[in-house]
Amino acid sequence: MVDVLKKVPVREQDAKERATNFGEVCLGYDKEEAMAEAQRCINCQNAQCIKGCPVAINIPGFIEKVKEGNIEAAYQVISEDSSLPAVCGRVCPQESQCEGKCIRGIKGEPISIGKLERFVADWARENNVKPEGAKEKKDKKVAVIGSGPAGLTCAGDLAKMGYDVTIFEALHEAGGVLVYGIPEFRLPKKDVVEKEIENVKSLGVKIETNVVVGKSVTIDELMAEEGFDAVFIGSGAGLPKFMGIPGEQSNGVFSANEYLTRSNLMKAFREDANTPIMRGKEVAVVGGGNVAMDAARTALRLGAKVHIVYRRSEEELPARVEEVHHAKEEGIIFDLLTNPTEILADENGWVCGMKCIKMELGEPDASGRRRPVEIPGSEFTMNVDTVIMSLGTSPNPLISTTTEGLAVNKWKCIVADEEHGKTTKEGVYAGGDAVTGAATVILAMGAGKAAAKGIDEYLSR
Repeated sequence: MVDVLKKVPVREQDAKERATNFGEVCLGYDKEEAMAEAQRCINCQNAQCIKGCPVAINIPGFIEKVKEGNIEAAYQVISEDSSLPAVCGRVCPQESQCEGKCIRGIKGEPISIGKLERFVADWARENNVKPEGAKEKKDKKVAVIGSGPAGLTCAGDLAKMGYDVTIFEALHEAGGVLVYGIPEFRLPKKDVVEKEIENVKSLGVKIETNVVVGKSVTIDELMAEEGFDAVFIGSGAGLPKFMGIPGEQSNGVFSANEYLTRSNLMKAFREDANTPIMRGKEVAVVGGGNVAMDAARTALRLGAKVHIVYRRSEEELPARVEEVHHAKEEGIIFDLLTNPTEILADENGWVCGMKCIKMELGEPDASGRRRPVEIPGSEFTMNVDTVIMSLGTSPNPLISTTTEGLAVNKWKCIVADEEHGKTTKEGVYAGGDAVTGAATVILAMGAGKAAAKGIDEYLSR
């Protein structure tokens, strides 16, 4: 008998065991569990969950198919709107989006929409079910820059419309932040990311790696010489930010971007890695977002005692509640209301400690959060040998500085309208972190989807 007020529990690796390996933490639903969870959905006529989804998946529609046990049909419903369901089911902040709007959640717990989406996508992968492609082809070519969530979504949607799409990726492997930024224990690369990319390619999308747009080729050349009728820029935001405090150039200070890229993309955690990563004994991760949690949990798995150092309280942590919960379960120490002031180095230039000061929350700042204020006389030194800065990222200016007529704002983000991602350059669209600065996977996907619609309208004139 299903308790309609409570979610069907999801199996997970034991915290002590998973802290020593890179295997996936959440083990997901089986078919019986998924069908039981789907039975809780009341199939609202005015489905608020769809309004909470940045790519507007027909959530009641796919859940209804799961109820019936028709998982292939459920997958095709999801695939109409999402090119990356196995990814979204794992990393989307459902609690603040679809599940946050779920009517069932008013009295009881919301439907586990993300876990159901993950189950459907995993079932489709295991049973070799592919998304449906375009019935008719169009004689227009579109270039997509970047193979992250925005680029893959835009490319997939355009291919479903019949366009000839080529993705240009700067790295040697496709996937963007999905392969270099999110750890294996949250998002398996071979079984999930690679398969999702294969599904996009099955729609007819071509992917060229090791192409650095702005150096290998420019956007102007793609349009004038390579014959592309439109371009979508989904190059992300890979330029890390630092605090600017003394000692930040010391050996043993990483950006979270570099640390995670070394581990995730280059497999530096393996003993046989060609580019091994420094394994600190006591690591401080400065920041409180999802990337900080990823870096901290990676360092833990590499054998370190790990501190999250964040200048506000737990209530203001920007990371997902689930990620904070998992980090605590695994033994990560949270030094909240704490801010670094200097990184100390030994005579050889290696990190040997970090000076910090305690904080208290004052009046709200422009973001609406209470501003952290230093407490005089509360300085102390943290005994660490590695510091990972996770303070956000900004777009690399390479594309904007090599493209004639492409406007950027004061943060070096590309200027594009919210509705369709149209930039100041004719035929060029942009979306995701390249426009907004660092944000979530699903918001980047939403921007890619909107841009695909805009490009279709532009090319159909």
